[in-house]
Amino acid sequence: MAALRPVLMIIDDDPLITDTLHFVLSKYFVVHVAESYAQLKSLLLQLDCPPALALVDLGLPPSAHTPEEGFKVITALLAHSHAIKIHVLSGQSDDVNVKRALSLGAVDFIAKPCNVDQLKDMLLNALKVQDVELNEIKDEQEHDGLLGNSLPMQALRMQITQFADSPFPVLIEGESGSGKELVAGSFHYASERLLHPYLSVNCAAISPLLAESILFGHAKGAFTGAVAAHTGYFEDAGEGTLFLDEIGELSIEMQAKLLRVLENGEYQRIGETQTRKSLARIVAATNRDLRAEVRAGKFRSDLYHRLSVFAVRVPPLRDLGLDKHLLREHFVAFYTHQMGQEPFTLDAAAQASWLDYTFPGNVRELRNIVIRLIAKHAGKTLQSKDLLVEFDLSAPELANEPFNFNDEGGLMAQAQRHLQRQVNVSLDTVLKTWEKAYIEAAMQMTHGNLSQAAKLLSVNRTTLYSRMSTVE
Repeated sequence: MAALRPVLMIIDDDPLITDTLHFVLSKYFVVHVAESYAQLKSLLLQLDCPPALALVDLGLPPSAHTPEEGFKVITALLAHSHAIKIHVLSGQSDDVNVKRALSLGAVDFIAKPCNVDQLKDMLLNALKVQDVELNEIKDEQEHDGLLGNSLPMQALRMQITQFADSPFPVLIEGESGSGKELVAGSFHYASERLLHPYLSVNCAAISPLLAESILFGHAKGAFTGAVAAHTGYFEDAGEGTLFLDEIGELSIEMQAKLLRVLENGEYQRIGETQTRKSLARIVAATNRDLRAEVRAGKFRSDLYHRLSVFAVRVPPLRDLGLDKHLLREHFVAFYTHQMGQEPFTLDAAAQASWLDYTFPGNVRELRNIVIRLIAKHAGKTLQSKDLLVEFDLSAPELANEPFNFNDEGGLMAQAQRHLQRQVNVSLDTVLKTWEKAYIEAAMQMTHGNLSQAAKLLSVNRTTLYSRMSTVE
């Protein structure tokens, strides 16, 4: 029966906590423990299948007093498995840390210390949600489940239709959480290959030592432990579609072997001299900038050009306008049905806040927010303040656009967004924050020269010195 239990990964460096959690939760899950990001990466590649659940502490070595290692762990877990349900269990429960963890893709945040029985119930409920989501994703892929009426979504659907029946590879690019795996399946089910297999392999989830065997297969006796011949994904896909997710994670050596298959369809099982032929159509996906990876020498230029014969980009949610409402309504209907709850609604101000929010975690973040709102506010009409609790507003707005202080309308619009999103705004704090940012920027640009910094800011030296003292 133990083999049927779902796998739970606990990432925490406190042995008292991990021992306690292991003792209680091992009755329900196969529990693995990692004490750091590096140990987690190693352990994940040793598992036969990705963990279904994870408990993550934010304060991990080597920088246990900051949350950055924990954020790296969340990102790594979701790269390893898009379906994993991550709960953050941490003493670093500042509002900023909570919202950042949730926007990265964690489903919930539990502050330490916690009630272990309640934690167990949360994990078991997350498994139920996971099961229905996996079935829903497959159903959406088979029935063109790409929701959205915005121009970017219309363009994406048009590209899928245009490229679906081509034998050439497709490269799907897009941010984490934007739905690249859903798009990959849509290519298959929109094509004439839909009656053939659709197989998916996450390149981030396979050990570099086993990658060749997993993709191409091996002969009996090819290496220690190879007690029988084994087919690989290229063979099993037949004339169907093989989806290579997180393609940027493949080693340079494996990239060379993959290039050969893409060029002429030929490959060999490990331990064989017989050349086999792949008839599968390759669809690859990445959230990395492969052009930058090529420039850095981490990805082969020839493989990139071969993969990107057809390149499509899944638009980030912030660019989809009113589709944010459409997606919310879809997920509310789906999860209220599954959870047996009444749907929540938004008043006019809350709808404006929802539309204005950038959703840095994309559709994955939107979905998780909907689930939490149903759990907290089923059957209620929500106000803007109810949403602000869920939104991660720490990222600077319009980071890549120049800020124009002469545009009074733009400044007023930003101020309105800020006032709508945050309760109890302190004007003094806002002004001091801006002043401190400009002073620090001027001092960095002038390498600490007070007189030159004062000239940049059009104030005299003594005034700048005085203001530096007041904003500390």
